[in-house]
Amino acid sequence: MHMEWSDRHTLIFETAAELFAAKGIAGTSVRDIADGVGVLSGSLYHYFASKDAIADAIITRYLDDLQRRYAEVLQLPEEERLRALVHQSLLASEANPHASEIYQNNATYMKNLAGYPMIRDAAKVSRRVWMQIIEDGVASDRFRSDLPPETIYGLLRDAVWLSQRWFTPTPEVDRSVFADQLVSVFVDGIGSGMGKSPRGPRR
Repeated sequence: MHMEWSDRHTLIFETAAELFAAKGIAGTSVRDIADGVGVLSGSLYHYFASKDAIADAIITRYLDDLQRRYAEVLQLPEEERLRALVHQSLLASEANPHASEIYQNNATYMKNLAGYPMIRDAAKVSRRVWMQIIEDGVASDRFRSDLPPETIYGLLRDAVWLSQRWFTPTPEVDRSVFADQLVSVFVDGIGSGMGKSPRGPRR
């Protein structure tokens, strides 16, 4: 019988996400989660079948949200997509606290989850969206053609996801402003243009 999602589900979900991000899924026990919630370990099984089921729910919810956002990005004009892609990636992390960190740091453990086939397929879809937007930008001469799209993808992807470890939004620089800054660094560079070659000295 399906159980309705309750406030206790949410508390367990959020507590586990924080612990998984800090200690890893493998390094977090059911007792750790129960202690964080303030219940006996056995009580958790009234809400989730296992620790892995909680991890599966956290990652699946995050990836579902990300795919929905990316589908909307692809409906935008081509010149708006890269900025929107970065912006929506950051918003997805904000809407799913700790999930991005869990997803990035538990690749080996995730293979044990029941939802791993969905997780794997979602990762492939995500990569295709990034590559499509980058390759379209190269084809239209908006992005450099002397850099492999895979290199641009890897650098930009990591800049987005790893920024979650240090970037804290402020009233002056919220995630929307930060998204613009991040894209500007990649598209416009960081040189001031004052007597310097935009591509640096030749070697």
